Amino acid sequence: MCGIAGFFSQRPTAAATAQAMLTELGRRGPDAANQLLLNADWQAATDGDIHNALLHARLSIIDPRPIANQPMASDDGQVWICYNGEVYDWAADKAELEAGGARFATHSDTEFILRGYQAWGIETLLQRLRGMFAFAILDLKQRKVHLARDRMGEKPLVYSLLDGNFAFGSLVRSVLPFLPPQRRDFSADAIDAYLAHRYIPAPATLFSHIQRLENGHRLEFDLDTRSLRKLRYWQPAKDSGDWLQELDRAVAMRTVADRPLGVLLSGGIDSTVIASRLAMQQLTQFSSFTAAFPGSKLDEAADAADSARRMGLANLAVQMPDNLAADFERIVADLDQPFADPSSFPTWYLAREVSRHVKVVLLGDGGDELLAGYKRVNKHLRTRWRSLLKLPLAIQPSLDGKGAGKLATELAMSWQDAYSLRFSGFTPGQRLFLQGNRPLTRLCHWRAPDDIGPPPANAPAGLHHLLAIDFANYLPDYILQKSDLCTMAHGLEGRAPLVDHRFYKALLAVDGKQRFTQPAKLIFRRAIHPALPADFFQRKKRGFNPPLSGWLKTSLAPRMDGLGERLARLSRGQLDAAAVDAFAAAYRNGAEHLAEQMLQLLILDESLGQLSRLSTQI
Repeated sequence: MCGIAGFFSQRPTAAATAQAMLTELGRRGPDAANQLLLNADWQAATDGDIHNALLHARLSIIDPRPIANQPMASDDGQVWICYNGEVYDWAADKAELEAGGARFATHSDTEFILRGYQAWGIETLLQRLRGMFAFAILDLKQRKVHLARDRMGEKPLVYSLLDGNFAFGSLVRSVLPFLPPQRRDFSADAIDAYLAHRYIPAPATLFSHIQRLENGHRLEFDLDTRSLRKLRYWQPAKDSGDWLQELDRAVAMRTVADRPLGVLLSGGIDSTVIASRLAMQQLTQFSSFTAAFPGSKLDEAADAADSARRMGLANLAVQMPDNLAADFERIVADLDQPFADPSSFPTWYLAREVSRHVKVVLLGDGGDELLAGYKRVNKHLRTRWRSLLKLPLAIQPSLDGKGAGKLATELAMSWQDAYSLRFSGFTPGQRLFLQGNRPLTRLCHWRAPDDIGPPPANAPAGLHHLLAIDFANYLPDYILQKSDLCTMAHGLEGRAPLVDHRFYKALLAVDGKQRFTQPAKLIFRRAIHPALPADFFQRKKRGFNPPLSGWLKTSLAPRMDGLGERLARLSRGQLDAAAVDAFAAAYRNGAEHLAEQMLQLLILDESLGQLSRLSTQI
C-alpha cells in the first residue's frame, strides 16, 4: 500500500514540482519516499532538465526491506513500475515465471507484477491479478506508459492530459502541482455533482483538468504521439463455484502480511461475517476494533464486543470524540477533495487508533452493494410502476427540498436517475436555490453502468439495474474511496474480502431468491460463527453514523458564521451567499433534517479553501 504519482512532459519541470507531488503522498506512505527523475533522453535529470518522473511513497507491508522499494526497474532498466495496492495468491504464477527464466530479488508483489508484465503483457497480467491495485508501468521499449485500476475500485487513480503533457497520482492533490497555474480552475459541474451526491462521481474531479480513472479500466499513454487511450479490461460475469469457499479463500489470502493485522468489527452483518471466517479458520490471533459512540442509540460497541467474545477475538472499543475542532481541517484534507459521508469522521478516528496497534485491517465493505442490503433499494423498487414514465415538469428552487416539489422532481427524472434521490446530498430544487437559479446541466451526475448483462434468475424486476448503478458509482467512488482515504491517512492498509472479484463472480451465480432476501443477507447464515445468537439477522440495521447534530451545535457551529460569503467567493459566484446563509439559519433555527446537508456545506467550504490556497502555493 502506498501513494504513487508521476509525469511525462514535453516541457522541463522543476524539481520542486516533483517534490510537491511526492509530499502530498506522504501520509499514504510513511516508510519510504523515492523518485525517479529523467530528462527528455531518459537519462538521470537535474533540476531544470526534468521531463519525466515516477514518484512513490511506501507503506511497507510485504517484504519491508529497502530492496523492495519503488520505483522498481527491470534488470535491463527498460521497464519501471510505480504501484499502490496489494495482490494476493500469486505463488503459482510466480513459479510459472521462474520456470520461464525469471529471477526474483524480493518476495514483494511489486516485483511479481513487474515480471508478470514482462512475460505476459498488460492484458494477460491484469486478468491474472487478484486483489486491489493502481499502478503505472513505464515501458521504454514499447514507448508507452500503462496505467490500471483494480476491478472493484479499492485503489484510487487520477490523471491529467494537457497539451500532450501527462500526469497521474493517487490523489487529486498529488497531480495538482503539475498543472500550470492558469489551468487549476474548479469545475462548475463538479461542484454541482458534489451538491447532488455528497461526492464527485468518476470520471470527474473537482478540477476541470484532472480526471479519475473508473474501476476496471486501464490507460495507455503513447510517449511518441502523446495520445491517451482508455479501455475497460474487466466486466463482471457469473461463475460456478461455492461462494463460501471463495469467501474463505478471499479472507485467508488477505491475512498474509509481514506487519501486524486486525479486523474492524461493528454490530452489523458484513464485518461480523469477516470476523466469523477468521475465527472459523482458526485465525483468532487477530484483534478486532470497534468505533464506540457512548450515550448514542447508534452505538454498536456492546454488540460488537459480545460478538467478538463469542468468536474468541480480542476487542478494543475506540471512543469517538465529542469535539471535532482540532481535527476537522486535517480530516477534510485527508479526504483529498470535497467528500461528505458523515461516517468518514468516525472511520478516520478509528483508523488513527487502530494504526497504533496494527498496520493491516480486514474490512466488511461491499456486502450491501452485492446483496441489496440498503433500505433505499426496496423503496425505489416500489416505484418501478412508472419506469417508462417521465414528465416534463419544471423543478422549482426549494430551501428544504420537501413537500410536493419532491414528487415533481422525481417524476421529472427517469426512473433510474431518480434512484439517486434515495441517497442524495441536496435535491435538484435545493441545488437551484443554493446556486442562484443557475440552470442544472444534469439532474443526476452518476456514471451510467457499463453493460450489465442478464438479471439474476428469480430476482425482483428492476433490481439488476439498481445494483449496477451502485456497482458503478456508490461502491467504488463512495464506500471504497472513504475506506482508502481514511485508513491510508494513517498509514493503515485496509483489505476488503467481500469485494474479491472471484467471490463476487460466484455470488452472481446464486439464484435471486437466495441472494436477495427479507431481511437482507440471510444467505450469510452459512458464513456466521455458530456461537452467535439466533436472532443476529433480525437486528435493526443502524449504519455507521456519528452524533452529527452534537458536532454541528458545538465544535462546528462557529464555521457557519460567514459561510455564504466564503462559499460565494471560493466558487466564483456559483453558490449564492444569501441562499447559503438562509440555509444555515434554517438549520440553526431547528430544521434538524438539514443536518447532513449542513455538514456537506461546511466540508465544501473547508475543502475549496484548502485547495484554493494549495493552488497558489505550488
